[in-house]
Amino acid sequence: MDTETVARERIDRLRELAEEATLAGREDRARRYVRRARRIAERNRIGLPPEFTRFTCDSCDAYLRPGRNARVRLQDGHVVVTCDCGAQARYPYD
Repeated sequence: MDTETVARERIDRLRELAEEATLAGREDRARRYVRRARRIAERNRIGLPPEFTRFTCDSCDAYLRPGRNARVRLQDGHVVVTCDCGAQARYPYD
C-alpha cells in the first residue's frame, strides 16, 4: 500500500469523524478533524475529495451542515453556500 492510498483513507475517515462530531454538537472537535485532513492532503500533495471541499468552510474550517451552520441558496446557475462566519463558496450547476 503506498502513502497516497493511506492518506486518502485517512482523509475519508477524518471527514466521517468531522460529520459525526458536528451532528453531536462538537464543532470544535470537527474543526480539528478538518484541519488535520487538510494538513495530510498538503503534506502528501494530493487534492481533497469534492465531498470534503463542498462541506467545509475555507475560512474557519467548520464542517458545514446546511440548515444548521450553513445557508444554501441557488443563484444564477450557482449554488452559494454561506457559513456562519460569513464566508461564501460558489459552485456551478447545470
